[in-house]
Amino acid sequence: MEKHVEIERSIIKKYRKEIWKRFIAAINEYEMIKPGDKIAVCISGGKDSMLLAKCIQHLQKHSDFPFEAKYLVLDPGYSYENRQQIINNAKTLDIPIEIFEANIFGYVVDVENSPCYLCARMRRGHLYKNAQKMGCNKIALGHHFDDVIETILLSMIYGAEIKTMMPKLHSTNFEGMELIRPLYMVRESDIKAWTRYNNLTFLQCACKFTEASEYNQSDMELMSKRKEMKELISSFRKINSNIEMNIFRSVHNVNLETVIGYRKGDFKYNFLDDYDSRV
Repeated sequence: MEKHVEIERSIIKKYRKEIWKRFIAAINEYEMIKPGDKIAVCISGGKDSMLLAKCIQHLQKHSDFPFEAKYLVLDPGYSYENRQQIINNAKTLDIPIEIFEANIFGYVVDVENSPCYLCARMRRGHLYKNAQKMGCNKIALGHHFDDVIETILLSMIYGAEIKTMMPKLHSTNFEGMELIRPLYMVRESDIKAWTRYNNLTFLQCACKFTEASEYNQSDMELMSKRKEMKELISSFRKINSNIEMNIFRSVHNVNLETVIGYRKGDFKYNFLDDYDSRV
């Protein structure tokens, strides 16, 4: 059996419960893929986006309705070794990637304040732009369950607000385009287990700032906070294995009767606005 067939089979057999069923559950619950969609699956070279590509590829073969998928790699200025590793992994997994280049690393190298934030925004913009040129109406990113939980905790603890990473979003800058996150319910530990099982090695981080250890202080703080959230979640897990899922479900089940305030667009509400009228 060819390697890519074994890898794909492991998703629907050995990791059916942990990966495949949760992948399908997220797509169905949040209505991510619809008939006639043309999806640009965005591949960074890491484990998450590579797994996403294989899941989308398998789904396309067996879907009850037709949709198209393109596998888009944006090269923001990778080293030769990192770019080649992405190409080699794509061949191993039998993913027909298309590579587009944009010298984003070169542009942000001299930015003093938060080059990582700027880099991420520029990459997202280039992905939308190239996906739209390919005739796609959606881009798919490899964010997973752990990313969602970490975002919720970060917003509460350091942002003083309650918000989450949405399963899908309409683009505000590219008309008719939408972002989807099909691995929304898949845990990072299961992605790592799938990677180890298939003896695969993906990029950890291909950023030149990482290689040169030249992160801006604000970006270092953000990464440190992400790590802090991972450690906090790990400690929660030791207390109660359901805590992560409870955090996840909490943003699906907000009780507005017991919320001090909320905002939606320019509208702001405070419970005192109609407190006396409730008597």
